[in-house]
Amino acid sequence: MAVMPTDIEDAPEGALRPHAEEAFAHELKALAAADDRPRPARWNLSPWAVALYLLGGSLPDGTVITPKYVGPRRIVEVAVTTLATDRALLLLGVPGTAKTWVSEHLAAAISGDSTLLVQGTAGTPEEAIRYGWNYAELLTNGPSRNALVSSPVMRAMAEGRIARVEELTRIPADVQDSLITILSEKTLPIPELGSETQAVRGFNLIATANDRDRGVNELSSALRRRFNTVVLPLPASAEDEIDIVTRRVDQLGRGLDLPSVPAGADEIRRVVTVFRELRGGVTADGRTKVKSPSGTLSTAEAISVVTNGLALAAHFGDGVLRAGDIAAGILGAVVRDPAADRVIWQEYLETVVREREGWKDFYRACREASA
Repeated sequence: MAVMPTDIEDAPEGALRPHAEEAFAHELKALAAADDRPRPARWNLSPWAVALYLLGGSLPDGTVITPKYVGPRRIVEVAVTTLATDRALLLLGVPGTAKTWVSEHLAAAISGDSTLLVQGTAGTPEEAIRYGWNYAELLTNGPSRNALVSSPVMRAMAEGRIARVEELTRIPADVQDSLITILSEKTLPIPELGSETQAVRGFNLIATANDRDRGVNELSSALRRRFNTVVLPLPASAEDEIDIVTRRVDQLGRGLDLPSVPAGADEIRRVVTVFRELRGGVTADGRTKVKSPSGTLSTAEAISVVTNGLALAAHFGDGVLRAGDIAAGILGAVVRDPAADRVIWQEYLETVVREREGWKDFYRACREASA
């Protein structure tokens, strides 16, 4: 529920995916100029202005702040308020609920820098969170500050900024726990030098994790207590999800020189409807139960399907998005398990899509893609 950038005019020329603080520099500048509310130490904006930046609105001078997140206002307010305290923030939700997007924009609005990032994987070492060494300097002159290589978290502590840790539950448990001292004591010991780095005011940390990763590397109770957990839900209504997909596809399309998609385009509505019905296990009218495939069918995947279809229409068609352009993408998103998911998809096509008025072209295109 989330993803809605609509302006990249301030991004560096040629950047395929500019950072939030670059893409929305003019909005952040206008907010800073209009913001007369108290700001926590080293925050570029007040909590009120950060929430406005995420949720969208307008300023007295007429500047329009585009919404970056579509969802309950209270979720954003709780997330922003958490970062103004000494508690770290954990954004939790199923894949595609814009956890990374919200994390990036929070860091951009608060610190003006969303790049202090640790990407969590099964191979993330402890050095990625704490610090490493320049081994040439270490071998030549021994342990020293010059030989030490600061991690993004260590830099954020020293500079009073927001650090980000993506996919926290994918990081090995012993590496995760290196955050405990940082978050509880607000200090990072450096035993090799007999010193430490203390966090200055303004430092905090945003971590993300998805519900589907529970049981991979679950957080210890000691680490979980250091976070305030905010759950990001899927879009509440079909119209919200259609709006999100339309805006995000439009932004991505402009960056890739693809044709624009009219608001409320039939093909976007169809993709969102299919995803929501298969995800929820029931048709939109509530009359027919359907089986759910193994994939998540998230909003992010819907955006990917439509963007890919738009590219097909632009490069191998007449530039108009049609059912045939999105059929293969939907098949790839739905059928993750070739055996079980294919049966579920075929059943859905025959019992739901085939009988739906105005969907004959979509049915035929999906049948051809499945053949």
